[in-house]
Amino acid sequence: MDNPIERVRISPAAEEQLVKLKRSTKIKQWNTLCRWALCRSLAESSVPSPISIKTNNGVEIAWNVFGGEMADILLIALKQRCYQDGLGTDPDTLKQQFTLHLHRGIGYLAGDNNIKQIEDLIALGID
Repeated sequence: MDNPIERVRISPAAEEQLVKLKRSTKIKQWNTLCRWALCRSLAESSVPSPISIKTNNGVEIAWNVFGGEMADILLIALKQRCYQDGLGTDPDTLKQQFTLHLHRGIGYLAGDNNIKQIEDLIALGID
């Protein structure tokens, strides 16, 4: 599948939030936590605020590492969400919305004081 997102870039602030999540959940890979974060944001009914996110000094992950076996499914979910929100699915919009959803999701997960272990993440998906 043609993907406009080659590299996933995470801001330094989001990196700090991910470090906290890694400690509490014992999940060692950034990409796993980032997938949870993306899905958490995509599940939210509101459109992410169009804020400027500085990702030039943070963590960087190749898309194929970020998505793993789910890469195509995650891209389809993002495209569907952009279409649903009336934003279009051109490459620039997909990149922008991906970054906004990822960072919003990281913020949601990091701000959830109920996430103390991996089972708490799983419970989010069941609710």
